[in-house]
Amino acid sequence: MTPLISVIIPVYNVEDYLDPCLASIVTQTYSNLEIIVVDDGSTDGSGAIGDRWAERDSRIRVIHQDNGGLSAARNTGLDAMSGKLVIMVDSDDVLHPEAIKILLTTLQEYNADVVIPEFKSFYGNDVEWSETTQSGRNPRHYDGQGTLMAIYYQHDLSNSSCGRLFDASLFDGGVRFPDGQYYEDLAIVYPLYQHCKHAVKIDDMLYGYRQRANSILGQFSPKRAHVIDICEQLERHVQQDNPALLPAVRSRLLSACFNILLLSSQDDTGQHRQLADRCWEGIKRLRHQCLTDRHVRLKNKAGIIASYLGRSFLCNVIGRKYHPKR
Repeated sequence: MTPLISVIIPVYNVEDYLDPCLASIVTQTYSNLEIIVVDDGSTDGSGAIGDRWAERDSRIRVIHQDNGGLSAARNTGLDAMSGKLVIMVDSDDVLHPEAIKILLTTLQEYNADVVIPEFKSFYGNDVEWSETTQSGRNPRHYDGQGTLMAIYYQHDLSNSSCGRLFDASLFDGGVRFPDGQYYEDLAIVYPLYQHCKHAVKIDDMLYGYRQRANSILGQFSPKRAHVIDICEQLERHVQQDNPALLPAVRSRLLSACFNILLLSSQDDTGQHRQLADRCWEGIKRLRHQCLTDRHVRLKNKAGIIASYLGRSFLCNVIGRKYHPKR
């Protein structure tokens, strides 16, 4: 079977990176693609670059819209797609030449709803892919609840939406990314995977993740606290809807509190003190349950133990963890 696969690429001011991104997609060994480029109000040459590619390749469609953010751009692509399957690629990243072929082969072999590859981080302009890639290497299988557990406990799966081949029906019923919110991938995890029957994780490195210092999550902003809002809202929801998932969600919330406490405490002006206080109170509320939960990762448990020695000690410990001596 050669189903139509929609590739959604949200674009905003990435003129230095869009050419290699699109080149990696149009040269895929699997060719039955619908490539949707959503120009989200770019003020540089990104929109024009997309238009030039569309003139050369009939599979590419460019949608120009006013700037609404990453979620709005992805949602536009989801609303416009006609493929049976869908994959999302950020406009500064790239795909392995056989990525879509391998993902599709794996999805069809196991009758899965989603296939998740490994990421390969890279700097600069070149990705050194492995010379040979084994299709569907070392598959691990999850049902929907297992997928959610693995993501929230931060074990084998991340919450990223990029590079994964989804059955498009998972987005039926209005499953969309939240507008104007950081950590939009984390926010969509529960509605996206609660109806998933079968997810497969493979060890093939198929998605090239470009490291950029000026990326959204490479800079601190009070909006980074959206991760805590998302986790706390989810905590309240699963208490009623899916209580078996509650310990995993609390583990993820604890991770968020550790991370934002460190970032907000590094501000010497004190303007983020209230945010740091919120994180500290969250840590104290969650730490006992998470310490006794055998599924919580060791990194979190080390932070919990440090927290019992006080807030300053904890910040020093996790600060050294995040900023090791060079």
